[in-house]
Amino acid sequence: MTQAFIVDAVRTAGGRRNGALAGWHPADMGGEVLNALLDRSGIDPAAIEDVILGCVTQAGEQAFAFARNAVLASRLPQSVPAVTVDRQCGSSQQALQFAAQAVMSGTQDVVIAAGAESMSRVPMFSNTSYHEREGVGVGPFSDRIKQRFGVDNFSQFEGAEMIATKYGFDRETLDRYALQSHQRAAAATEAGRFTSQIVPLTVESGVHLKDEGIRPDATLESIGSVKLLAEGGVVSAANASQICDGASAVLVVNERALKAHGLTPLARIVNMTVTAGDPVIMLEEPIFATRKALERAGLTIGDIDLFEVNEAFAPVPLAWLQALDADPAKLNVNGGAIALGHPLGATGTKLMATLVHELRARGKRYGLQTVCEGGGIANVTIVEAL
Repeated sequence: MTQAFIVDAVRTAGGRRNGALAGWHPADMGGEVLNALLDRSGIDPAAIEDVILGCVTQAGEQAFAFARNAVLASRLPQSVPAVTVDRQCGSSQQALQFAAQAVMSGTQDVVIAAGAESMSRVPMFSNTSYHEREGVGVGPFSDRIKQRFGVDNFSQFEGAEMIATKYGFDRETLDRYALQSHQRAAAATEAGRFTSQIVPLTVESGVHLKDEGIRPDATLESIGSVKLLAEGGVVSAANASQICDGASAVLVVNERALKAHGLTPLARIVNMTVTAGDPVIMLEEPIFATRKALERAGLTIGDIDLFEVNEAFAPVPLAWLQALDADPAKLNVNGGAIALGHPLGATGTKLMATLVHELRARGKRYGLQTVCEGGGIANVTIVEAL
């Protein structure tokens, strides 16, 4: 079996809810990152054999073959097919793994993995809440499922609280982590460390080039003043990921395509793992998925130079660090979703863009990315910078 290579990885700068990117139709945002890969790689658009695009809330403007609509909004020829993937917050990371599997098998040689989500224009949960409001159906969880797990609902917010309790994190610990995310993201922006990965988008104020959610002036006091999501809990909106609009994309090819199109890869995909566990605590699965990925890759946690662990809620990366005894200095070195935003279906390839470019900038070798996902699932992707 041949290998899979990342030729380039790009993302938009994040837009806050109803912020700079709220005027962009999500299909057009998706189209822009596809165009950026064409421009940066110089590849013939007709050579793209498929587009696999992650999106979580497939409703409204993100409905009706959303990935295909992103292709139609791009400069790709209409002959390029596309498919939309929903693995919740890991949707575009799964798109990347599907793309890698396709080129490794030789079924296809050149595939784009991408993600797009406008959380301003298509609000989170709107694909279920509108149905519930109209009295259509009973929701995604049947009585059989609820009875099996002894719950009335599956909640990521409750899962985050459960992890905090299990691993012994108080609110101050979570808030300090959130502050660090903003400080690292602000420093990375100031130093221009995101410049090589960001696709500019024209907005009312000019050109959108900087992640809008970063708070350079954040303090422990300001973060600690935000209301808790649950009475007696420790999780607040300030130590959780930000609602965000954005898109991202990765060009994935095999060795045959590298030679045929004269491409230079940024990284090689070393391992792709996905596991599933407890759907009630839900967000703990990256720990177990990481252990399996490292074992399959023949690596140890110490072999990995940089980690991107999605900051869905502060307890998630903190529990991951504790359980794996990982080096916190290698984790989310340029901040994470608490500061940069979490555009749901776009987050997987967004994190990969950040990881690959940072590995190369630092002259490091191995990077590991993982995302917790609804239903108790987690993806892990390990890459080697070239």
